[in-house]
Amino acid sequence: MTLIQSYIRAPEPYITRVEFVGGVFLYAVRVDTSLGFELCPADVCEVRDAFRPAGETSLADTSPVAAAPRFRIVRGFDHPIIERYRRFIEANGIGVAGIEFIQDAAGELYTYDVNTNTNYNSTAEAEAGIYGMRAIAAYLGDELAKLSLSAR
Repeated sequence: MTLIQSYIRAPEPYITRVEFVGGVFLYAVRVDTSLGFELCPADVCEVRDAFRPAGETSLADTSPVAAAPRFRIVRGFDHPIIERYRRFIEANGIGVAGIEFIQDAAGELYTYDVNTNTNYNSTAEAEAGIYGMRAIAAYLGDELAKLSLSAR
């Protein structure tokens, strides 16, 4: 088996991840890729100095963009792709999803990842006041209530 990939050069170093809960768009997060493509938003994915020998510095230590958050929720994000993604997850019975895309310099949008189990970045969510796990809990509570009613 051979997998051939092509590098997509974006005009700015970021990708966008849009989160859906219960088929409803929750938010978009802009993910800085200037330090590489470790894009996992979960707190547990932040390894920082854990695997670096003592005394060594990394690109992150010297980069002027290192101080900026890697994950930032985009307020008022509105893009036509949201409705296409919403229809896609509805057609496939997906209740919770994180979908990632990148745009190239010509404005062409490439969707490259659909996650049906998702992680959230607690720092970005606290800054924005939007919480994915709370939305999932409410969604699952509603689903449980529907099942309880149908069982009667």
